[in-house]
Amino acid sequence: MSDARTVGAGPALYEYILANSTPADPIYEAIRADTLAETGGAAGMQIGPDQFMFMRILTQLVGAKVAVEVGTFTGSSAAAIAGGLAPGGRLICLDVSEEWTTIARTHWAAAGLDDRIDLRIGPALDSIEALPDDPIDLVFIDADKPAYSAYYEALVPRLRSGGVLLADNTLWSGRVADPADTTESTEAIRAYNSRAANDPRVESVVVPIGDGITISRKR
Repeated sequence: MSDARTVGAGPALYEYILANSTPADPIYEAIRADTLAETGGAAGMQIGPDQFMFMRILTQLVGAKVAVEVGTFTGSSAAAIAGGLAPGGRLICLDVSEEWTTIARTHWAAAGLDDRIDLRIGPALDSIEALPDDPIDLVFIDADKPAYSAYYEALVPRLRSGGVLLADNTLWSGRVADPADTTESTEAIRAYNSRAANDPRVESVVVPIGDGITISRKR
């Protein structure tokens, strides 16, 4: 893979990053191939292999047993999280697309991950409201950008103390730093990052991996 997926990293540096990181599981390349074949221009929404391993390791460090993903696409980020869950853990995936998540289901089953993933199709805020009251250890948000702040407010109260919320695409290819860009999604991501940075319930940092991930740890 020669395309640089990490903001600010050109192809040579990105290849160095990959060469000096633990390779992503085989499921990553399998999902990537089907995603390219089946989703056309939408394939760029898939996370890169460096982000796959970053999320896998972070899930393990948190000791996550209950995780929630908002926006599953074709399932690579869910595979990263599910593979890092503590024994007996479960990941609840929320998405609206039966078509794209069919690719995910196929690969989760092939990798032996389907027994720990609960996929729920429908509007995410409705699905969040219907979640059990169990404290959540890890959240990953990678869905419609204008709703990011709504997802954040719905999920932060459900996080346990020390739990972590990740939001993807929060550097938005650098557009968040361009004051001339006032498009809806850019403004929504700016608002999200500001909300997380100024929320006394959490401590947050924006990490320039992939298209940017904002990490918020509940106090």
